[in-house]
Amino acid sequence: MPGMEPPPQFADRVKGILFAPRDEWRRIAAEPASIQSIYSGWIMLLAAIGPVAVLVSTHSLRLAVAEYILWLIITFLLAQVVDALAPTFGGSRDFVASLKLTAYSLTVAWLAGVFNLFGVLGFAPWLVAMAYAFYTLFLGASVLKKASPDRALPFTLVIVLCAFVLGYLASVIVGGMLGTPHSGSGMRAEAAWVEPVTRSSDEDVTCTPSSAGCLPRL
Repeated sequence: MPGMEPPPQFADRVKGILFAPRDEWRRIAAEPASIQSIYSGWIMLLAAIGPVAVLVSTHSLRLAVAEYILWLIITFLLAQVVDALAPTFGGSRDFVASLKLTAYSLTVAWLAGVFNLFGVLGFAPWLVAMAYAFYTLFLGASVLKKASPDRALPFTLVIVLCAFVLGYLASVIVGGMLGTPHSGSGMRAEAAWVEPVTRSSDEDVTCTPSSAGCLPRL
């Protein structure tokens, strides 16, 4: 389109979101996009980092696949919530823009999925990354017209709460679909730590709130 900058390369976009999110949001807002392009060109790539780390650290393909599916579903549902709540906070409804806001905000959290390699030791840095992810959401809310500038903060806080709720519900649902009991610790905003559990049958089980509760090792 005339006067519109071409989309940056993948690495440049990641760098922009990490180190200059205010400027990057303006470029993101101006770019044409579709649900398919955002998923195939961004979400499906970055959301795989954590599950791959889980696979390497736990040797459980089932666990890794469950976490990957959770991220894909939660991202879509959270974007739906963002879109539905936008008018309440002075924004406008546009699902593609809502998906942009959700997907690009989660960039740093997905990158931090590499800390799944370190089990419980990776939880603290993952929380820091998640906090920065919500900060980038705050910065992008008004740029993508999801909230007015003066209501961007309460909008962000509501979305954070919704993310926690969606993460918990998704872990319960997927755990039930896989026929595995849900961990009592729940899913704290897709937090990624690993906790060993022993069943009466002495079967090794891996519990991750970021996936689907307690899943047997393969």
